[in-house]
Amino acid sequence: MITREIEKRILKLNRTKKVVVVTGQRQVGKTTLLKSLKDNDRNYVSLDDLSLRKLAQEDPKLFLMTYQYPLIIDEVQHAPELLSYIKLEVDEKEETGMYWLSGSQKFHLMKGASESLAGRVGLVEMFSLSYAEKKGFSPKVFDPRNLEKSIKVNPLDIFKNIFEGGMPEYIANETDRKDFFEGYIKTYIEQDVRDLAQVGNILAFEKFMVSVASRNGELLNYASIASDAGIDEKTAASWISVLVNNNIIYLLQPYLSSELKRVTKTPKIIFMDTGLCAYLCKWDSAENLMNSSVSGHYLESFVISEIIKNKNNSSDNLDYDIYFYRDRDKKEIDLIISFNNILYPFEIKKTANPDKAMIENFKILEKCKKEVGSGGLICMYPDIIPLNEKNKVIPITCLF
Repeated sequence: MITREIEKRILKLNRTKKVVVVTGQRQVGKTTLLKSLKDNDRNYVSLDDLSLRKLAQEDPKLFLMTYQYPLIIDEVQHAPELLSYIKLEVDEKEETGMYWLSGSQKFHLMKGASESLAGRVGLVEMFSLSYAEKKGFSPKVFDPRNLEKSIKVNPLDIFKNIFEGGMPEYIANETDRKDFFEGYIKTYIEQDVRDLAQVGNILAFEKFMVSVASRNGELLNYASIASDAGIDEKTAASWISVLVNNNIIYLLQPYLSSELKRVTKTPKIIFMDTGLCAYLCKWDSAENLMNSSVSGHYLESFVISEIIKNKNNSSDNLDYDIYFYRDRDKKEIDLIISFNNILYPFEIKKTANPDKAMIENFKILEKCKKEVGSGGLICMYPDIIPLNEKNKVIPITCLF
């Protein structure tokens, strides 16, 4: 079994909270992980079972009397009625770790849990495997103040990881790629999307997903996506929120400041599992993807998703926010980390020949009132070396 870094967070919350909620897109390993962490006294039920779902919806009190804590309730978003009864149950007890709830609809589940179980619940988001988890070593949170040398890999290995993504079942069982992702998309649309967006036209939603995937690493453009998918912009906006709420995509927000003029206010699309994105766009090999015109966008999404995953999975989170910069003159900074009121800028390039001209746009941030810290160029060069007096060349493996 693949070791998941996030298990430390879950066990830590289990010692301090009465309820732990784990959300994440389908097939990222929520059920497998929770089952592996439970002791023999903890029961397990799944609301994918229609008879159990009906009981939970129609008589939640009887459901909780029948399946007593300590209990794992999987796919709990199908019966939000349970949450208020769980609240009554945990309010009568002083024990921690009474209920572990999991589900694949982040917004509705987290919103419902936060409102019904405020102060009693620990919320955890789970993503597909990080690079370190796939390779079997302990990941680290990217700290812009403290860059450490790491393992050395060649560019093709990075793109093989980008191409295959991090879905645990696909990685661990060496499942046929086409079979796995076809089944994943079918299950995702039928079991999650229909609940959230009342999608009547499955083919239209599949075209929509392909349209979004083809814009991975680009600014979000509802009109363009809607035109490709044959839907209106309002529907495109609604469906984008579904992808965000299921952790399929992350919308990287632009850095905004009163001192910076002509700045785009449009977020950028980041696929959280680049393997799914590559499949939707019909890439057939890591080599072809690496040599394509969109390889830079995939590398950028990979870097940003790795930072998000490792930061999220850590039981000792560094409290920073991430952004990008782009203005109407098309000047860009791929990644800005805002940490302790200091801005750390980074460019992400598929190059092994770093040049200080690649970070020319960093000087834009000098207009801000915030301090600008050291940053650099995240790339394929194998060693950490100075790029100028303030910034460094940063091997991509420093992320892992």
